Amino acid sequence: MERCSGALEEAADGARQQERHYQLLSALQGLVKELPSSFQQRLSYTTLSDLALALLDGTVFEIVQGLLEIQHLTEKSLYNQRLRLQNEHRVLRQALRQKHQEAQQACRPHNLPVLQAAQQRELEAVEHRIREEQRAMDQKIVLELDRKVADQQSTLEKAGVAGFYVTTNPQELTLQMNLLELIRKLQQRGRQAGKAAL
Repeated sequence: MERCSGALEEAADGARQQERHYQLLSALQGLVKELPSSFQQRLSYTTLSDLALALLDGTVFEIVQGLLEIQHLTEKSLYNQRLRLQNEHRVLRQALRQKHQEAQQACRPHNLPVLQAAQQRELEAVEHRIREEQRAMDQKIVLELDRKVADQQSTLEKAGVAGFYVTTNPQELTLQMNLLELIRKLQQRGRQAGKAAL
C-alpha cells in the first residue's frame, strides 16, 4: 500500500513540475516577444525550455539575486575609489594653486616671468600625472568589471542556466544580458504573484 501511495505522490509531483515548467516556458515566450527581433530569433524553443527547467526549483533566481547584489557592491566600491582619487586630485590642484599664488606674491617683479614659466611647467607635470592616474584607475575599473562579468557567466554556466558561458563576444554578452533580464522579470512576477496571494 505504501508503495502505491509513494508512486502516486511521485506522479503528482512530476505533474506539478511539468505544469510549473510549462508556466515558466509560456511566461518566457511572452517576455521574449518584448525583445528586439534579432534576439528573438536567437532564443530557440529549446533554449527557452532549458532555461525554464533551470528555473524550476528557484535556485537560479537566488543565484541571480546574489550576483546582482555582489555587482552593486563592486560597482559602489569602484565608484568610491574613483571619487577618492578625484578628491585627492582636487586637493592637490588647490594646494598647488595656493603654493603658486604665495610664491608669486613673495616674488620680485623682475623674476616673475621666470617663476611663472617654472610654475606652468610644474602645473603641466601635475596635470599629466593626474591624467595618468585617472587613466590607470579607469583601466583598473574596467578590468575588475570584466572579471565580475566572467565570474557571473561562470557561476550561471555551472548552475546549468541555458545560454551562459564565459565569453567576451559583444553579441553573446548582449544575449546573456537579455536572458538575465528575462530571469529578473520572471522573478518580479513571482514576487508580485506571491504578494497577491497574501
